[in-house]
Amino acid sequence: MSRETPKRRPPLWLQQALAFDEQVTKKFVIWGNSWAPLHSLRVHYKALEITCHGIPWLAFWIAFTWLFNLPYLVELQVNIILALILDILFVALIKAYFRRRRPLANKNDAFAEFGPDHFSFPSGHCSRAAMVTIIFGFLWQVPLIMFPPLLAWTVALCLSRVLMERHYLLDVIGGVVLGIMEGLLMAILWIGDENARWLMNIVSDEKIEGADV
Repeated sequence: MSRETPKRRPPLWLQQALAFDEQVTKKFVIWGNSWAPLHSLRVHYKALEITCHGIPWLAFWIAFTWLFNLPYLVELQVNIILALILDILFVALIKAYFRRRRPLANKNDAFAEFGPDHFSFPSGHCSRAAMVTIIFGFLWQVPLIMFPPLLAWTVALCLSRVLMERHYLLDVIGGVVLGIMEGLLMAILWIGDENARWLMNIVSDEKIEGADV
């Protein structure tokens, strides 16, 4: 008769930290939903959730790259796709390892949630938003006038993940930290224009000018 493998239990200090996180998150949600500026954000929660979901982002950039194979955008397109793949991979691995349950108040109505997405730590939406902010803020700088809306979107998204009770505060913080680290990693792995065009020439039937093949 085979013995059942005992469930992995986190150390006491971590259990206490998670319990504290749950209490603080609950108080934050009550306060946030009673404060008018944040309460008005509720109608946009679902839209914010979709705007930073990994599948639409990856699908959009692959389609955008395939349909609009423009020489001056190839470097950005290749690196964004690489960054999204890395983010999805890192988030899935970390979630599968920690396996933290989502808040009890969370409704199982999330868009395209499967596999490790059922777990809470870290927030993939927040990691992706932070990473995108790093990329467009520092690695492929958008015009300065576009950065405040980008930052506002990131902050609103992170707040919505808690107020929507999809995540605890620690999940969001962990997601943001992960996203920043991914942005720094992309600064190291960044594929230059010439190499990006070379890669695109390999996978595309259309030759892009400026790449040696």
